[in-house]
Amino acid sequence: MLGIGGSAAISIFMGQDDTPRIKKVSAFCFYGSLGFGVVAAAIIIIFMNPLLSVLGGTDSTWQFAKDYLFWIAVGAPFILLANAFGHLVRGEGAATASMLGGMIGTVANIILDPIFILTFNMGTAGAAIATVLGNVFGCFYYVYYLAKKSPLLSMKLKYLKNCFKIAKRVLSIGLPAGINSALMSISTVFLNNALVGYGDKAVAAMGIVTKAYLFIVFIHMGITNGIQPLLGYCYGAGNKRRFTGILKFSGILTVVCGSVLSAVYIIFSPQVVALFIDDAEVIAYGTHMLIATSISGPILGLLFLAINSMQALGRPMPATVLSLCRQGLFFIPLLFVLDATLGLHGVNYTQPVSDYLAIVIALFMLFSSIKKWQPSEQCH
Repeated sequence: MLGIGGSAAISIFMGQDDTPRIKKVSAFCFYGSLGFGVVAAAIIIIFMNPLLSVLGGTDSTWQFAKDYLFWIAVGAPFILLANAFGHLVRGEGAATASMLGGMIGTVANIILDPIFILTFNMGTAGAAIATVLGNVFGCFYYVYYLAKKSPLLSMKLKYLKNCFKIAKRVLSIGLPAGINSALMSISTVFLNNALVGYGDKAVAAMGIVTKAYLFIVFIHMGITNGIQPLLGYCYGAGNKRRFTGILKFSGILTVVCGSVLSAVYIIFSPQVVALFIDDAEVIAYGTHMLIATSISGPILGLLFLAINSMQALGRPMPATVLSLCRQGLFFIPLLFVLDATLGLHGVNYTQPVSDYLAIVIALFMLFSSIKKWQPSEQCH
């Protein structure tokens, strides 16, 4: 919410050459991330047992999950700040700096994981501490970048003065991204609960398929998130022709990439699942699941493109509706209906059916929003 919302707002203000408001956005997102992180940490620690129960904790996993979640909660302010500023720095146009901040945290996590888990025998707690420290290192880099390198962003407290309108704008634009992320987690909980009735093998297979399919999802999100600052800049500058040109190119790129990757997954589905596990029954379940899930892969990027484009246009309501549709309004009801009528096959095809329904609505809303935009329109 803060990262995508702040990045979109910054790109719009860059198009308007409004440096003071850019600094207000970055300062609000900096301290907002820390503040939200502290609140999240308190809520998770206080209500940890009920949360673990809702999320499907069992006797055999409870302590492992609790050990992990405690340290993630402690590190929440750093996790939020590092992830938010990866987007904000990219919104400024500093793609290399954004990538470097993310890589610092990732590489640190990879190095520290085996040290804490295997050498110090800290188990899941060690994995969580490694994750938190990776984000802490990423935060250090972003603080350095803000203080020494950034030409536009700032974390100075003075820019928080009279920033209510800025905060409202950032949160309203970023709300669809926040809702989409939350609903992805919620829908996974419903999906796992539906699969429990078909046995542990089915649950394990869907877990593998979800991880594999995320590769396609992240390619789509990388393309569409990457162009959002460009779209916001064009909107702020009133350059509709360039906006639509970027949109068309990105749409074609997502379809091409999605089609190639989906074809690979469908053709080599048994081999893809076998990369994760050596269990014939799980591979059999996973093969059918991966084929079903990959059906929407070629055009899924159009949904993310529509959401990000409407955020760049400063139209949070349509973007919010789309975020609600895919994982909430469509997915959850369809999961119950298809499970009751078609069994496991219905569960497998819930996501692609939801995706196609959401994409139809997304394209309609996107074309309507672009049609309503007049080049002389200014964003305040």
